[in-house]
Amino acid sequence: MDDGYNHMNQQNYNYGEYHQEPDLEPVMSVGQWLITSLIMSIPCINIVMLFVWGFGDGNRNRANYCKASLILWIIGLALSFLVMALAGVGATLGLSSV
Repeated sequence: MDDGYNHMNQQNYNYGEYHQEPDLEPVMSVGQWLITSLIMSIPCINIVMLFVWGFGDGNRNRANYCKASLILWIIGLALSFLVMALAGVGATLGLSSV
């Protein structure tokens, strides 16, 4: 019986075989985020903890936050050095208004 459709080109997909549930991390509680923020406000310890939490075997949410913070910190440091270098060159050439 020909109903106008080409049944030979239809494929049967079984999505259940290939579907995997994502690896879900437990959600960090408000208390854990408060402790994280408190530790991030302590000078020198915050840098150490960014590396420990960012590259250790902990919660992936906190690890991603720490990695992003490290990237922003490095960008800010590089921009600060660039501005200081340009200000030093300007002062050396006598271009500063002071």
